[in-house]
Amino acid sequence: MTNRLSLVIAWSCTALLVLVPLFALYFLTDLASLADFVRHSMGLPIRWQTVSDGQWYAFWGLTAMYLSIGLAALYFLRRAFVNFARGEFFNMHNSRDLRRFSILLLVQAIATPVHFMASSVLLSLHHPAGQKVLSVSFNSNEFRAVGVALVLWVISNLLVEGCRLQTENQQFV
Repeated sequence: MTNRLSLVIAWSCTALLVLVPLFALYFLTDLASLADFVRHSMGLPIRWQTVSDGQWYAFWGLTAMYLSIGLAALYFLRRAFVNFARGEFFNMHNSRDLRRFSILLLVQAIATPVHFMASSVLLSLHHPAGQKVLSVSFNSNEFRAVGVALVLWVISNLLVEGCRLQTENQQFV
């Protein structure tokens, strides 16, 4: 069961590693779709008609940098779960990959409110003085991601210890 579930997770990561950049490229080529998506998902008091194409391209670039952190994290998570699907649980590669995933997850959790703040300022640049928007948002998702990242860091250390014990046990047999 663990091997199958690990394979499903690895394939899900692979699918996201392909689909997210494809959607990003689609939004880069169709700014109207990007604008519609952002209007409906961000919930900011922005005068959307004042946002120029240059601002949308800058927003796209900012979001692409933010998403690249998550994609890098998925890459390392995928590598670990491919090994888990093969039955390779206790090795240094898995530990390093999970540790890298946890670090990147932690970085993205911290970057989420920063991205939201920078986006709100960027998209309201053409508002009159006194009506520009700086929106700060912290919610339980960021705190949850920090918790998961820290737990995975501990698990990666446990994998190192498990690898050491497995090697030690093999020497006695």
